[in-house]
Amino acid sequence: MLRFAMVVSQFNDEICNGLKAGALSYLRENGIEIAATDHFSAPGAFEIPLLAQALAKTGKYSGVICLGCVIKGDTAHFEFISLGATVGIMQAMLTTQTPISFGILTTYTEEQALARSRTEGVHAAENKGKEAAAACLSAARTLKQIEKTPNAP
Repeated sequence: MLRFAMVVSQFNDEICNGLKAGALSYLRENGIEIAATDHFSAPGAFEIPLLAQALAKTGKYSGVICLGCVIKGDTAHFEFISLGATVGIMQAMLTTQTPISFGILTTYTEEQALARSRTEGVHAAENKGKEAAAACLSAARTLKQIEKTPNAP
């Protein structure tokens, strides 16, 4: 049985809640529920990799779904946070050999972020939380398949 954790940034509440709803909907459609005890909040996108790595290291989870949003402002802060979160999640995934999906929006405007986090209407199919859940589930299933593959003689 596959078990997933979810880490969601507390910044940009409306957007992150849309991403979370999209991810949970996708998982439900695929017969997977994430228990309330497996939902975790991060202060912001920058802290997500640390929490995801700690969760992956427990060995309890087949994968960790990371959701957040960084919107460009007037300073270079956007670039540093976006890059740090991206590299941090990749490093955490490789270090723990656990799928950790990148569902952190990095947009130039709030409108772009809202369009990518909607759960209803025309943009619902483009929900990036849904895509992050799909990627994590797919990677977890592939790893299970690899584990079951017999060694060649």
